[in-house]
Amino acid sequence: MNPDGQVLLEVRNLKMYFPILRGILERRVGEIRAVDDVSFSLSTGETLGLVGETGCGKTTIGRCILRLYTPTSGRIVFDGRDISNLPEREMRTIRRKIGVVFQDPYSSLNPRQTAGSIVADPIRVHNVTKKSELRDRVGRLFALVGLDPSMMDRVPHEFSGGQRQRLAIARALATEPSLIVLDEPVSALDVSIQAQIINLLEDLQRTLNLTYLFIAHDLSVVQHISDRVAVMYLGRIIEITASEELFQNPLHPYTQALLSAVPIPDPLLERKRQRIVLKGEVPSPANPPPGCHFHPRCMKAVAECKRQKPELEEVTAGHYVACLRAKEG
Repeated sequence: MNPDGQVLLEVRNLKMYFPILRGILERRVGEIRAVDDVSFSLSTGETLGLVGETGCGKTTIGRCILRLYTPTSGRIVFDGRDISNLPEREMRTIRRKIGVVFQDPYSSLNPRQTAGSIVADPIRVHNVTKKSELRDRVGRLFALVGLDPSMMDRVPHEFSGGQRQRLAIARALATEPSLIVLDEPVSALDVSIQAQIINLLEDLQRTLNLTYLFIAHDLSVVQHISDRVAVMYLGRIIEITASEELFQNPLHPYTQALLSAVPIPDPLLERKRQRIVLKGEVPSPANPPPGCHFHPRCMKAVAECKRQKPELEEVTAGHYVACLRAKEG
């Protein structure tokens, strides 16, 4: 499910269930299936967009890859090594090669540290460079993301939102990672600033041969930056293909509904197109529907959808869909 090239990250049958505990004795009475049997690959230099509604499990996947969560089951193979159950001591060397940029630049930076210290922290932790060369290295990272090195002694509240996110990107690049997990990196920013950050990420990817897992709910942003897009619903990937193919030829009913809500700049086309309005609410991941999770809200559902769990199948070249009726058009 990935274009030709060296596979940097491979996720296979990943599950992340959180227990539901009740009572004084915290008895386990159920589980929240945040991620429910997810598989995908990511090649070196590629950007995979991971999209879906809030609560679909996309951020949980990112945190499992970072090993902030230990998966319930499944495999996460990074650079040829299975890291899904590595002890914390061994994960230290792996984390040097995986960077992360969080959603909110206002809360992901320590307000008591200077900007230079924030970027320098991972360099110190991983002993990337000599102490005498540390400030010069941080200055180069500032310049790389479009910040003036003279700003190193400022604290985060002296920066704008866009500048803070550039600071977070500099921190993610500090240990020279090969993979960066971008968890909604522009959703908290103004639209004009979003474009600047996206352009910066694309420039950095070309310059440094970076690989991105781009987690977002904004389909227009994902379309711009991603090589491939995976659409999630209630803990499962339901469609994955090349970005251009997904936006021109969505096959899953849920993807079609999502795309119908994306504004079109042309007012004439916007008036003519038909909006797909989904019925009902997203079911609880603590009690997902049997069979296809989407069937209670699907306009194309048949009786078989309630009983059979659809697997990701290649419907056209490189276009995988988890839908029993996808081949019918």
